Amino acid sequence: MTTNSFATTSFELAPIGTRFVALIVDGLIIGAIGSIGYMAAQGPGASGGLLVGLIYTWYFLTRHNGQTPGKSLMKIRVIKADGSAISDGDAVVRFIGSLLNNFFALGWIWAMFDDNKQGWHDKLAKTYVVNAN
Repeated sequence: MTTNSFATTSFELAPIGTRFVALIVDGLIIGAIGSIGYMAAQGPGASGGLLVGLIYTWYFLTRHNGQTPGKSLMKIRVIKADGSAISDGDAVVRFIGSLLNNFFALGWIWAMFDDNKQGWHDKLAKTYVVNAN
């Protein structure tokens, strides 16, 4: 396992498989919320789904110790390079970056080979996904 040191604190980077399971869990939750919203609003379209994803990501990463429900289940969290919590802006940049990751899945594949296990969204927001203590 890869361990990186930030300032005087050391964090263990989360394994890609663990991150993938968290992504699936969060995707299912966002999909369910988006579906309910779609039916209730009688079809707000893709923009409604993107808004649900953005709010979900922002809320959990900034208000719950860098953990979405999927990340909490898998005992991982998102931090800044210095080990601090991410800001509102970081969460938005990370969400936009995750949309870029979806372009032929290249951003997600990138994370599998990156020394710091960072996808494009992590690189853009200067974040790391680490095991939660």
